[in-house]
Order: sequence, then structure tokens, then C-alpha cells
Amino acid sequence: MSTVFVASGAGAARRRLVVALGAAIVLAVAFVLAPPMVAGWSPGADFADEHALRAGFRSAFVTYWQAGQAELTPELQAVVDYWFGYHLVKAAVALLWSIVLVALGVMLWRSALRTRQPNRTMFAVAGVSTTLVLAVAGVAVLANIQGAVTPFASLLPMAVDGAADASLAGVLTEVEQGLDDYPGGPAALEVMVEDFARYHVAMAVLGAAASAGLLGLGVVLWRRRAGAAVRVLGAYALAAVALGLVFAVVTVANVTTALDPAPGLAALLTGGW
Repeated sequence: MSTVFVASGAGAARRRLVVALGAAIVLAVAFVLAPPMVAGWSPGADFADEHALRAGFRSAFVTYWQAGQAELTPELQAVVDYWFGYHLVKAAVALLWSIVLVALGVMLWRSALRTRQPNRTMFAVAGVSTTLVLAVAGVAVLANIQGAVTPFASLLPMAVDGAADASLAGVLTEVEQGLDDYPGGPAALEVMVEDFARYHVAMAVLGAAASAGLLGLGVVLWRRRAGAAVRVLGAYALAAVALGLVFAVVTVANVTTALDPAPGLAALLTGGW
């Protein structure tokens, strides 16, 4: 009877593993395909690809600067709304993807610890690979939350990504001159600088939360080292602490830029980053 229960339990574990793996693959595909599709439902947003988005933003950015007002023009607002929706969907999918990857990683490592060779090595390699993908998904969550919080600022790199036509080049020159004399200048410049500052404040907050979470996780994992999992948990504890320290550095860098955003924005628009 006990043998039947063990076999049944193993079968259920395999099914959960397959379901988690399938969900991770589906969410990885959705992370790429869903954001532009969903964001395209917003009014005035009709961008076939990244090239069309860049061209649309550049044209709207020139019009906005030349309008000499703080309020975004309808053309620029449409691009910003699209970019907000894009990052919001991407962040949501990345978060779900991260949750599934955590569950998948736990199942893989449990299987590795309970299985004999050669399957143990296979599960261990799969567990490490899943952890690396989880790190990518986790960073994607933070980056896309930042983009959703400040979509205008996150669009600005597109203004200098590639050759600029005469109109855009003239506007960028005027912006650079305005930043040299900042504070002061056109209302649009004030909006850009303030949004750029918020962009870095957002990442500072996210980086601080990630740093605290990872450092705390490292401590918990280190204390829970025991039995067959001692090496695995020890390695993950050290990795969590290392990543936590990296995010602490990221937080400090973003706080520094947020306190004095004009030079950072000037560096971005002149390709100094």
C-alpha cells in the first residue's frame, strides 16, 4: 500500500512540475508578445513596431517642445499613454512569470535533493537555469514598474537613439542649452527635468526594497541550512546577499541623480551615458 502512495505522490509531483514549466514558457512568450498588443488598444496608439514607436515619439517630442507649454500635446500624450500601458502589462506579466519561476525552482531543487544520479544532476542544472531566468524576470519587474511610473522620461532615450533629422537635432540642441542654464527656461524643460528626477526616485525606491528583500532572504536562507540542502541554501544565501548589495549601490546612484537631475538628463541627451 505504501508503495502505491509513493508512486502516486511521485506522479503528482511530476505533473505539478510539468504544469509549472508550461506556465513559465507561456508567460515568457506573453512577456514579449502581450505588451504591444494590449498597449495598442489605447486611443491614438498605432505603432506597428519599435521603429514606428520611435518615429512617432520623435515627431511628437519636436511638436511638444516647439509648442512652448508644460501640458503634453495630444500627439505626445498618445505616445506616453501607449508606453505607460506597455510597461504596465510587461510588469504584470513579469511578476506572474517570477512567481511561477520561484515555484518551478523550488520543485526542481526538491527533486534534485530527493533523486539519485544521473537525474540529480539534471534537476540541479535545471534549478540553476531557472534561477538565472528568475533573476532576469525580477529585474524586468523593477524596470517596467519604473517605466510605468514615468513613461515620458523612459521614452527620452528614443530621442537620441539613432540619427536625428534637422528638426529633432535643433530641438535637442535647444534642450541642451536650456539644461546648461537650468533652473529656468521653457516650461517643457521643467517638465522633462522633473519627470527625469521621478524616474530615478522610482528606481531608488524599488532598488531599496529589492536590496532589503534580498538581504533579508539571504539571512533566512543561511539560517535554514541543514541536511542535504545545506550547500544549495548556502549558495543561494550568498547570492541573495551579493545581489542585495548590488541593488544598494543602484539605489545610491539613483538617489544621487534624483537630487540633481539636470546634469544626468543632459548626459542622456548628449549620449554621455
